[in-house]
Amino acid sequence: MELIRGNTELEALNSKLNDDAELLAYKKPLDTYRSSLVPRLLGHTLVWCGNVVYGKRPSYLKFRAVEIIARAHYHSWASAVYTLHFMTLFYSNEQKAIQLSNTAKYARLAQDNETMHVVVISQLAKREHKAGFLRNTLAPMLFAFVYFWASYLLYLIKPRYSYELNYMFENHAFEQYNEFIHRHEESLKKKPVDSPFLVWYGRHPKNQWEFFRSIRNDEIIHRNTSIEEIGK
Repeated sequence: MELIRGNTELEALNSKLNDDAELLAYKKPLDTYRSSLVPRLLGHTLVWCGNVVYGKRPSYLKFRAVEIIARAHYHSWASAVYTLHFMTLFYSNEQKAIQLSNTAKYARLAQDNETMHVVVISQLAKREHKAGFLRNTLAPMLFAFVYFWASYLLYLIKPRYSYELNYMFENHAFEQYNEFIHRHEESLKKKPVDSPFLVWYGRHPKNQWEFFRSIRNDEIIHRNTSIEEIGK
């Protein structure tokens, strides 16, 4: 499968995955992928810490933290690619330069996508929760800081580990959103989404259920793309 390199491709695939049969066909081949020991330990630790702070069940506040952390991972890829260009002078190796530039291009696309998630969800979370400084601001920042540097260093040492760590995190995010839209389907369909940023981004859900379903689809796309990057 060709890696997604543009927002038009991403949105087309996202819409396609609204169909349950298409989602299953897209998701199932990589459901049994097993990450290496290092990213597996880091991934489980991150999920465990998140569950301690925000609880096991999905919530607006938990989703906000998830998206802040997720964005950091793609930023780390872009930073690591720049470092590799600078340190190893891959400019003289055109094939390697193309490979790294493709990774950086996808990382920018994914960053924009995750930014949309966190901006819109932050507004929704304000209406649903009264959160203190610790859970709303400090904890997500600390998680993102650690996640950024872990992903960055793993990419420099062995890119596969960084991709596999992202696979685990995005798989967890997918499961959380999928549980959320099924558990709260009726109430979410009654709640509107009024977001200038979402309109600017180019996505137009009719209600929160459609919005969160689209994010769920984004996460499984990010999950699968992480493993597809390994073979490039």
